[in-house]
Amino acid sequence: MNTKKISLVLFIAFAALVCISATWKYNEDETKAKITMANDSVLRHVVLFKFKDGTSSENIKKVEAAFSALPSKIAQIKDYEWGLNNSPEGLEKGFTHCFFLTFNSEEDRAIYLPHPDHKAFGDVLGPHLDDVLVVDYWTKN
Repeated sequence: MNTKKISLVLFIAFAALVCISATWKYNEDETKAKITMANDSVLRHVVLFKFKDGTSSENIKKVEAAFSALPSKIAQIKDYEWGLNNSPEGLEKGFTHCFFLTFNSEEDRAIYLPHPDHKAFGDVLGPHLDDVLVVDYWTKN
């Protein structure tokens, strides 16, 4: 075999080895990224309420209490907080309450949504609700 053929064979073997190594490294990094995202990410469930005009503060407090009781009734809720809008921007479009739930997985959220205690909360809320906005997302760092 002449020198040119040997050089060509060695070059092709080296190029193939580099491609295989790069592909393996890419797949390894991709797997690490997926594992990191799965370990570090949580599923957020953000719920905004706009109450009907004339809803009494007593009825609003009942809704707040009923929603705040859900984490003690539904084990899949990892974390919970809520608050009242106080943005100075004036863009709230009548939404006054924000409820913020955290889940570890979409499966946990899937248990929460049709859960009997969540449905019972809907019965408390329903007569007073003018509008609702829900946004779910996976956290990213």
